[in-house]
Amino acid sequence: MPHAVTLIRSRSLSDVAEYAYAATAPAGARLIFLAGACPLNEDGSTAAPGDYAGQAAKAFANMRVALADAGAQVRDVISTRVLVASARREDLVTAWQVVRDAFGDHDAPSTLIGVTVLGYAGQLVEIEAVAAVLG
Repeated sequence: MPHAVTLIRSRSLSDVAEYAYAATAPAGARLIFLAGACPLNEDGSTAAPGDYAGQAAKAFANMRVALADAGAQVRDVISTRVLVASARREDLVTAWQVVRDAFGDHDAPSTLIGVTVLGYAGQLVEIEAVAAVLG
């Protein structure tokens, strides 16, 4: 099945960024706006306490479920924001590497943000995403 998302890489900007600089979806594509994917277990507890990588992996897994429930998959993501509750760049990079690796070659535009606190007790990571699908 063809995908609606076209990733755009700039030859005029640095190639250091591990994501495309922009993305498009054709007219008529259905946009899906996901709530922030949190690292919550089915019982509502926060997964991987104190572990940025573990929480990033769980948040990504939960995002994948939400995408599927909306009729989409990871390759349909058009952009993300990765929120990390830390002022330490090392913690942000740890979470980002997990998310980046989980996307594989679909390097959708993304913003990595350090925040002071997230909504659930012990929550360190949250992933916001927008996806686009045909039809």
